[in-house]
Amino acid sequence: MSARLPAHLEASAIIRLAESQGGYATVLAKGERDAGTILIVTLCRGAGAVLYERMPGLDDSRSFVTTKRENAENKREFSEYLDRRRQQDDDLWLIEVNIADPERFIANLPD
Repeated sequence: MSARLPAHLEASAIIRLAESQGGYATVLAKGERDAGTILIVTLCRGAGAVLYERMPGLDDSRSFVTTKRENAENKREFSEYLDRRRQQDDDLWLIEVNIADPERFIANLPD
């Protein structure tokens, strides 16, 4: 079992990485300081929200995978989903990243 980076440090690293790549990131919800689950909402030029969540892989890796996409015709549903997730898990961190190439950004995050 590998040591896990505390959630507050990982959240800070995600924000700094986004800023170093010319993007913007903000914490929408702070969870448990050390062991909270981190969800990332990515946007490109403020549109096309996609939710990423870390999932365990068969090889013990923990990479971010897409768990929800915003429907352009019903944006409220995406927001309501995020609200439900936050209500279900007080330890949840929710980070929004607005960046030019969201898929590349997520792919470059360490497992």
